[in-house]
Amino acid sequence: MAAGTTLQKAIDLVTRATEEDRKKNYEEARKLYEHGVEYFLHAIKYEAQGDRAKESIRAKCLQYLDRAEKLKEHLKKDQQKKPVKEGGDSKKGDSDSDSDDPEKKKLQSKLEGAIIVEKPHVKWSDVAGLEGAKEALKEAVILPIKFPHLFTGKRIPWKGILLFGPPGTGKSYLAKAVATEANNSTFFSVSSSDLVSKWLGESEKLVKNLFELARQHKPSIIFIDEVDSLCSSRSDNESESARRIKTEFLVQMQGVGNDNDGILVLGATNIPWVLDAAIRRRFEKRIYIALPEEHARLIMFKLHLGNTAHQLTDQDLKVLAERSDGYSGADISIVVRDALMQPVRKVQMATHFKKITGPSPTDHSVIVDDLFTPCSPGDSEAIEMTWVDVPGDKLYEPPVTMSDMQRSLATSKPTVNDEDMVKLDKFKEDFGQEG
Repeated sequence: MAAGTTLQKAIDLVTRATEEDRKKNYEEARKLYEHGVEYFLHAIKYEAQGDRAKESIRAKCLQYLDRAEKLKEHLKKDQQKKPVKEGGDSKKGDSDSDSDDPEKKKLQSKLEGAIIVEKPHVKWSDVAGLEGAKEALKEAVILPIKFPHLFTGKRIPWKGILLFGPPGTGKSYLAKAVATEANNSTFFSVSSSDLVSKWLGESEKLVKNLFELARQHKPSIIFIDEVDSLCSSRSDNESESARRIKTEFLVQMQGVGNDNDGILVLGATNIPWVLDAAIRRRFEKRIYIALPEEHARLIMFKLHLGNTAHQLTDQDLKVLAERSDGYSGADISIVVRDALMQPVRKVQMATHFKKITGPSPTDHSVIVDDLFTPCSPGDSEAIEMTWVDVPGDKLYEPPVTMSDMQRSLATSKPTVNDEDMVKLDKFKEDFGQEG
């Protein structure tokens, strides 16, 4: 959803809640109040709001939660007034009390923040290259939801996929694409901070509750970025807490009595060789996300330039793609961002400007006179002045040139070292497949 839409959704939910409340449909009203508050909190966290607006929303949230709590108490009293039938109803009461376990609710509410309510809006087409990885993820996520009859009997979708490769190659970006494209799935984006607690025994309970939440909301995807921080090889000198977290992960991912149909665990790591062997086995597909090839780098340069004014030809972009061998997607992003700053630096350093006719800075469809652009002091039309003297709406944006890009490419070095690449290639040969 676009910015602001989450807030509108929250308003719609609480409006419906008040209507149901007025009609005395208290259970439905309670659910809508709580659901509306979830969206309000998401809006505060991710959408630009002023401090006063945030305070106002928080105050409203407290009112709605207070009303939801009162409705809950009212419903509970009504339930107690109803006569208890003889026979097996006491057992049902026990299971209800188990589902209302306050500790379990507290842990699950802590994990609710891992659920991505809004989609990140990253489509498959936004991910340059990585066709093998996309196909495997479609097999595991998209196709089973769209064509469930294809995945019956012995043909079952993948339950665990590990994306490994050098930093900055698009592993997390691929996960965002999965979150966007898997329309009917609940997407849990989890980091080690969500699952590690200082309280004894709570970390493994959080892991267990994460999988229980995923089963309640299935089809669901659990994405664990930097999975090595939670599931490295077991050793004698590690803490008891770390060992218990790993054990719980092993049990939940493929333990006896756990129904994981409709749940995909998606892991990402830059250092797969440190993963525990048992955890590695549970990731049935291990896909190598390599450094981008030349054609993918060419697409990345185009994507990152976007609609910024530039003078680069297709041939220039091909030359840049050839010269950026060994650069990751993140490295190319930094090269282009640095080059996009060169016109700003030209404006800042200029001692002379000249007047030209060109598109208006505020509306590119309108051509205006008397725009100022930086020029050399030797230009026949040069006027001695600095950017301070240029009116805000009269500056013509100097386009990005090939020399700007080459300068940035020369100063921004690739971040992936050869030693790590050797280890990654060895892991791919032993356990992985090309992405």
